[in-house]
Amino acid sequence: MKNFNIRFTKKELFLWFFSMSVIIISFLIFSKDGIITLVASLIGVTAIIISAKGNPFGQLLIVIFSILYGIISFKCAYYGEMITYLGMTAPMAVVALISWLRNPYGDGKEVKVNHIRIKEVLFILAMSVIVTIIFYFILDFFNTANLIISTFSVMTSFDAVYLSFRRSAYFSLAYALNDVVLVILWGLVCLNDTSYVSVTVCFMMFLINDIYAFISWNRMEKRQNQQKNAV
Repeated sequence: MKNFNIRFTKKELFLWFFSMSVIIISFLIFSKDGIITLVASLIGVTAIIISAKGNPFGQLLIVIFSILYGIISFKCAYYGEMITYLGMTAPMAVVALISWLRNPYGDGKEVKVNHIRIKEVLFILAMSVIVTIIFYFILDFFNTANLIISTFSVMTSFDAVYLSFRRSAYFSLAYALNDVVLVILWGLVCLNDTSYVSVTVCFMMFLINDIYAFISWNRMEKRQNQQKNAV
């Protein structure tokens, strides 16, 4: 529990409350029902801002978000999103949680940032291609809506969860790319059902927070390296 003690800066608190406010307002305006969408969105944006601190609790919240998001995706016939988040993102977030807890830095309130070498980057790229090809045929079999975009979402999700497990600062950049894909994906749904505008807005907020998380992790990595060199 010591690892879950989180301290936010004023800028982080502002970003958090701003994101939550936008999500709540968009939900009240556009959503007809489905409180699960609002709950999932608030948990998701909270998970990102906590993960930006390098705190393991963020990964625990991602597990919860993945389950709720899987349910929402199922209702829209986005089986790719459902399979990805329930079958890959949620389990990998559990693995990432364990990895972050086992690799604390300093007083244990943040994770030790890991540097990915070029060989592992090539491995990630190769695995991404394999996963993408496999999921394309799986999603095609289930008649997934917007197949190409859904398949690309699987690839970016895989990169994000793998880099999270490896404690690389680039995990948030992969999530940001995934957010862009999901804004397009849910934007297409909104053309027929405006009640899902709140989901699209949610991922817009996710994008802003993931970009901040990438900046935060780069600062964290630089600080940890400076302290290591000083010692």
